[in-house]
Amino acid sequence: MDTITIDPAPASVASPVKANRAEPPLIPAATIEPLWVRVTLTLVALVFLTLFLFVPLAAVFSEALRKGWQAYLEAITEPDALSAIRLTLISAGIAVPLNLVFGVAAAWAIAKFEFRGKSVLLTLIDLPFSVSPVISGLVYVLLFGAQGWFGEWLRDHDIKILFAVPGIVLATIFVTFPFVARELIPLMQAQGSEEEEAALVLGASGWQTFWHVTLPNIKWGLLYGVILCNARAMGEFGAVSVVSGHIRGETNTMPLQVEILYNEYNFVAAFAVASLLTLLALLTLVLKTIVEWRTDESRAPISEE
Repeated sequence: MDTITIDPAPASVASPVKANRAEPPLIPAATIEPLWVRVTLTLVALVFLTLFLFVPLAAVFSEALRKGWQAYLEAITEPDALSAIRLTLISAGIAVPLNLVFGVAAAWAIAKFEFRGKSVLLTLIDLPFSVSPVISGLVYVLLFGAQGWFGEWLRDHDIKILFAVPGIVLATIFVTFPFVARELIPLMQAQGSEEEEAALVLGASGWQTFWHVTLPNIKWGLLYGVILCNARAMGEFGAVSVVSGHIRGETNTMPLQVEILYNEYNFVAAFAVASLLTLLALLTLVLKTIVEWRTDESRAPISEE
């Protein structure tokens, strides 16, 4: 028996409706895991989060409130605790704006211009990520300590940097300055410089171009970097511990105050102050999630183009 073969219709006579219809993407069968694999992986992730995230969070607040709200309020309103909270806010309040200015300037220079030393600047921005905070604190000791490079000059002019607020601020700035720049650099590189060039051609000044063109495009990424920078500034321990001197009521930040109280077996007060840092972390997480969502929305048109 002869087999009759029917050739498919040529592309020229295909239905225009079918030709323009978007076909759904095909998912390879090899990428679809069995149900038991997905359930197992989900359970493993939930168990991991419970043991290493939810249980510690619950322990912090349960220990902080173990003796009631009265003891909790007394612990966080005690003079040394208030001094630690105030110093933490001061150091973050100085470090974050300075890192904001540096991050925007560095990101703009790296993303919009070509110049010698660009790779060196990128390496220096990443330096705090690769150096231990304790080592960075020791660097300030070698520079500004009594036996350091500038120690004698500082002593002669009665300028105190180590074991004082300036040293804490400098250490905080060092460990936090990559966050804003590292968030803005890929965002500004993805956006390109066409809009800025068009604004300059139309007669806008550099400041007008930045304020009306660049800043609206990077505002969510900028806010994201500031949130991360602020969280790291308030929670920094290693570098600040080296340069602070651990003077109670003067040079202790909140993390250092928690350490001192815990070493003195004052667990309720230690966990009470730690709970404030935990609340800060939770607030940072919420804000980070919101900003990530808005950042993804702002990056969607760029990826489509």
